[in-house]
Amino acid sequence: MSSSKNEMVGGLKQGLGKLTGDETLEAEGAAQKNMGTAERKSSGAMDELKGNVKKGAGKLLDSPTLKAEGEADRLGGKAKQL
Repeated sequence: MSSSKNEMVGGLKQGLGKLTGDETLEAEGAAQKNMGTAERKSSGAMDELKGNVKKGAGKLLDSPTLKAEGEADRLGGKAKQL
């Protein structure tokens, strides 16, 4: 299951558990939501790191295309972490 799907399904389970008074379902939902959030943020951090490396290589090789790709990857990774 993807990280964003885990976040969404976990949030729904958590809310349903809270609404029905089912503490087990609420806890399961919270755990699933937190797992999805952690996966998304760590994936974003890796994308940001990859972007920084690409951007640095682009500067080193004097390649505007590689620098731009690196910056795009870096910003995309940063956005995933929000």
